[in-house]
Amino acid sequence: TMLTAISMSAIATNGVVPAGGSYYMISRSLGPEFGGAVGLCFYLGTTFAGAMYILGTIEILLTYISPSAAIFKAEDVSGEAEAMLNNMRVYGTCIIILMAIVVFVGVKYVNKLALVFLACVILSIIAIYAGVIKTAFDPPDFPICLLGNRTLSKRNFEVCAKFTESNNETKTTPLWLLFCDSSLLNATCDDYFSLNNVTEIQGIPGIMSGVLSDNLWSTYTDKGSIVEKKDQPSVAGSEETKMAGLPYVFTDIMTYFTMLVGIYFPSVTGIMAGSNRSGDLKDAQKSIPTGTILAISTTSFIYLSCIVLFGACIEGVILRDKFGEAVNGNLVVGTLAWPSPWVIVIGSFFSTCGAGLQSLTGAPRLLQAIARDGIVPFIQIFGHGKANGEPTWALLLTAGICEIGILIASLDSVAPILSMFFLMCYMFVNLACAVQTLLRTPNWRPRFKYYHWTLSFLGMSLCLALMFICSWYYALIAMLIAGCIYKYIEYRGAEKEWGDGIRGLSLNAARYALLRVEDGPPHTKNWRPQVLVLLNLDNEQLVKHPRLLSFTSQLKAGKGLTIVGSVLEGVYLDKCTETHKAEENVKALMGVEKTKGFCQIVVSPNFRDGISYLIQSAGLGGMKHNTVLMAWPQSWKQTENRFSWKNFVDTVRETTAAQQALLVAKNIDLFPTNQERFTEGNIDVWWIVHDGGMLMLLPFLLRQHKVWRKCKMRIFTVAQMDDNSIQMKKDLQMFLYHLRLNAEVEVVEMFENDISAFTYEKTLMMEQRSQMLKQMQLSKNEREREIQSITNESRGSIRRKSYSSPLSIGQDAQALLPNVYQEEEAQLIHDRNTASRSTPAVKASVAAAVPEKVHMTWTKEKFIAEKHKHKDSNVSGFKDIFNMKPEWGNLNQSNVRRMHTAVKLNGVVLNKSQHAQLVLLNMPGPPKNRKGDENYMEFLEVLTEGLDRVLLVRGSGREVITIYS
Repeated sequence: TMLTAISMSAIATNGVVPAGGSYYMISRSLGPEFGGAVGLCFYLGTTFAGAMYILGTIEILLTYISPSAAIFKAEDVSGEAEAMLNNMRVYGTCIIILMAIVVFVGVKYVNKLALVFLACVILSIIAIYAGVIKTAFDPPDFPICLLGNRTLSKRNFEVCAKFTESNNETKTTPLWLLFCDSSLLNATCDDYFSLNNVTEIQGIPGIMSGVLSDNLWSTYTDKGSIVEKKDQPSVAGSEETKMAGLPYVFTDIMTYFTMLVGIYFPSVTGIMAGSNRSGDLKDAQKSIPTGTILAISTTSFIYLSCIVLFGACIEGVILRDKFGEAVNGNLVVGTLAWPSPWVIVIGSFFSTCGAGLQSLTGAPRLLQAIARDGIVPFIQIFGHGKANGEPTWALLLTAGICEIGILIASLDSVAPILSMFFLMCYMFVNLACAVQTLLRTPNWRPRFKYYHWTLSFLGMSLCLALMFICSWYYALIAMLIAGCIYKYIEYRGAEKEWGDGIRGLSLNAARYALLRVEDGPPHTKNWRPQVLVLLNLDNEQLVKHPRLLSFTSQLKAGKGLTIVGSVLEGVYLDKCTETHKAEENVKALMGVEKTKGFCQIVVSPNFRDGISYLIQSAGLGGMKHNTVLMAWPQSWKQTENRFSWKNFVDTVRETTAAQQALLVAKNIDLFPTNQERFTEGNIDVWWIVHDGGMLMLLPFLLRQHKVWRKCKMRIFTVAQMDDNSIQMKKDLQMFLYHLRLNAEVEVVEMFENDISAFTYEKTLMMEQRSQMLKQMQLSKNEREREIQSITNESRGSIRRKSYSSPLSIGQDAQALLPNVYQEEEAQLIHDRNTASRSTPAVKASVAAAVPEKVHMTWTKEKFIAEKHKHKDSNVSGFKDIFNMKPEWGNLNQSNVRRMHTAVKLNGVVLNKSQHAQLVLLNMPGPPKNRKGDENYMEFLEVLTEGLDRVLLVRGSGREVITIYS
C-alpha cells in the first residue's frame, strides 16, 4: 500500500485531479480502456467494501451491544450461524437505507458525522494501549478451560472441572455429563475425557507473561479441527471417538497464510478513500499525497503494534477462537481495554459504520466520473444527479449492489472479492506511474519527487502476486471481469484521446519495431501481400468503388499492412479542406468495410503524378507496401476520363519498376460484400506464366475469409498438343502438394499457334486494331467478327515455324535464365521476333540490344533443347494480310498473333470458368513502345471479356521462394 501511495502521489501531483480519483489517474495515464475496466472494478470493490463494513456493524451490534435485538433465534448451537446471517440481512438492509438517505441529503453531513466516528476510533485505540500497559502489573481475570490440550466451549457449563466436593461428597459437574452417559462416577465416558485432566488457565496472562514466544509462530489448521494449546500435556484417546456433539472449540474454516492475507487486506484498502473524493478537496495535489502517506503510516503502525501486543498479552487458543466460545462469547479485546470494554465496543461500532458511510459516499462519485467521460455507453445515465452535482442515480445503483453483498451476509465470502478488485486497482496505479516514468514524456512533471519506476514496478508485481496468493480463482474471475469490460469499451466505447501512456508506449514500440525491420527485407517465410489500395474519388470526395475495400479486407483479414490511398488534383493550399473531407470519408468507409490500415490522401497537380507519389512514398521505413491493388478502368476509352488507359498503363509500368506486385480487379462492382457468403463455386486460377507463386497464394488467402471459405480452388494450365499433359498434371499436383495447397488441377491443350503469342514480348496487329475499328465504325458484334476474321486470315497466310514456348512451374529452368531476361520476361514486345521480320539493319540493332529470349518449359531438358533450336521464320505471304489498306503496309505481324491468342484463350477460359466465382489470370506487362499502349488495353479487354469477376495478377518475382519455404 505504501508503494501504491507513492505512485499515486506522483500521478496526483502531475496536474489537476478532478472527481474520479484513482479512476481519473489510471484512465489519463493508461487510456480509456484500462481506466474504464479498472475503474468499474474498483467501483465494485468500494461498493462491496461498504457492504462488508455494514455487516461488521451488525455483527458488533447483535453479538456484543444488544444480543436480544436478534430477530431470528437459534434453537440449538448448530443453527446459530444461520440465524446470525439472517439477522445480518435484515438489519443490514435497514442500515443501508439509512446511510443512503444521509448521503443523499448531502456530503457535508457525512463530513460532520466523520468527525464523530473518528473521535470514537481514537478513543478505542487509546483504550487498547492503556489496557495493554495495565496487564503488565494487573492482568484481568479471564479464565479458559482446557481438556488436555484441547480448548473447551463454555456455552453449556460454567465450572471447569470433572468433580466438585460438597459436604465431603464428590459430585460430577455439567461438564461430566457432556462427555459421559450419566452423572454417576462409574459412567461410561469419552476415552480422551477419561485419560486427560481438566485445567483452567488465564486467557489474558499479560504482556510480561512471555506468551509472545508461543504465539510468534504460525498454527494453521483444517476446517473442523479442535483449537489446541501448544506445550500442554495431552494423552491421545481412541481414534474412533466421535467429536461431534462434544464441547470443543472447532475452527470454522481452513486457515493458511494466503487466506488470512485475503481476509486481512481489506483493512488497509482505505488508502483510496481520499482520492475517491478528489473533486471535493480544495487542493487535491497537496491533500492526496500528504493525507494518504500519513494515513498509511499511522494505520500501519497501529495495526502492526496491535498485532504484536495482542500476541504478547493473549493466549493463542483465544486468538484462534473466532466466535469467543471458550469465553462464552465475551469480547476478548474489550476485556483487554481500559477502563471499560464498552469503549472498544462503541468505538468498533462507529468505526465500521463510518467506513461504510465513506464507501457509500465515494463509490457513487467514482461511478459518476466514469459515466460522465462517456467511455462506457450503458452507464452514462448514472452521470446525472442533483443540481448541485450530487450523484443521485449512481447512489441508487451503489445501494443496490451493496444490498447484494448484504444478502451474501458472510464476511469471509465478501472479503476475497474486495481484495481482488482493490489489488487490481493498486496494480494499475503502479503500472501507470511506471509507464509514465519510463516513457519520459515532456508532460510528466510531478511535484512529488520521491518516486522511481522500480518502486512502482515492485508495487505492481507485489499486487499481482498477492492476487493469486489470496485466491487464484477469485483473481482469475476479477481479471476476466476486467478483461470483458476492457473489450467492451474497446468495441463500443467512445473514442477518447487523453495523451495516455499506452499510446506513448505504442509509439515507442512502433518506432523500435520500424528500426528493426529497417535492417533488411523480411524473410520469405514472413512474406505476405502488403497492399497499397488505389481508390478513385468522385467530385464529392466519396469512394467510387467501395467493393475494392471489401475485397481488400477479404484478402487481408486484418493481417499485414494495408494503405488506402487516393489522389486529388490541384494545389494543397487550395485543396486542404477537401483533403480532410476525403480522408474522413475514406476512413469511415474503411470502418464500415472493416479494413484495418492507414489512409493517405495526396494532392498533386495531375492525377498521374499523384499515383506515382503514392507508389514511391507510401509507408514508412520497412513498413512499405509490396503489392498495389487497383480497379480496372471500365471507361478507359473515354479520353476525358482522368484515369484513362494512359494513366493505367503507366501505373503498371511503375509497379514493375518498383518491383511490386500488381492486382487489377475487373468488374469490381460485381465483387461480393463482406456480408455475402458463397455457399458453393470455384476460384479458378489460370496459370499461364510462372510468376513465382503469387497466383497460388491469393486464393489461399481469400479462402481464409468467410465470404470465400466454401469455394473450391481449381488450377488450369495450358499445354501444347505435343506436350505430355499427363506428366504435366502429375508434376503440378506434386508441386501443389509441396505447397500444402488443396486444389483441383486441369491441363488444357491448345495448338501452338493459339498460345505461342501470349509468351512473346510484343504484338503487331493490335497496334492498328483500334484505328481499323474506328475507321470502319463497326458495332460490337461486327468488331468481334472482324477480329476473328483477321486472326483466321493471319493463320492461313503466314507460313512459319513457331517457337515452342510452353509454360513451366520448375524453378530449375527459371534459374537458368539471365537476369536481363527475367526483367523483360513479361513484356508484350518480342524484339527478336520483330527483328527477324525487319530490315537487316534493324535486325542487327535489335539483336545486339536484346538477348535471345526463351521461355521456361515443363522440363529442364526440353528447355535446353529449345534454347538451341533454330529460330528462323518463314515470312512469305506476310504482306497478304495487310492488303486491306495501303497505309498498313508496315504492320507488325505479332499483333495479329497476339489478338488471335487473346481470342482463343478467352474462349477456353469462358468454356471452363464462365460460372466461377472468381477468375485469376496472369497479367502480361505493357509494351516498351508507348504507341502500343492502347492495343495493350484492347488485348486485356478481349482476354477477360465475358467473365464476371476477374483478378489480373502480375507478380514482382520477390515472392517466388515463399511458396517453397
